[in-house]
Amino acid sequence: MKDKSKESKDELRPEYDFDYSKAVRGKYRNRLLSEGDNIVVLDPDIAEAFRDSAAVNAALRSLLELTRSTRRLMRRSGAPAKKD
Repeated sequence: MKDKSKESKDELRPEYDFDYSKAVRGKYRNRLLSEGDNIVVLDPDIAEAFRDSAAVNAALRSLLELTRSTRRLMRRSGAPAKKD
């Protein structure tokens, strides 16, 4: 067992030392857009409601399913179908 009385030293290797003052915000944004990835920026109040992208996707999928099922019900009720 390790002796708990010894202080743990910061043994981070020099190659892992990162200087954040040289970081560039959004460095890969243009490349992602050109490769066809979708980037969506949520308003802060909306972003607070979702913990991650999986939660956003689940909410949107359920909204789509609700829309599809409502559309099917409206067609069955005798209402004229709207053209998309």
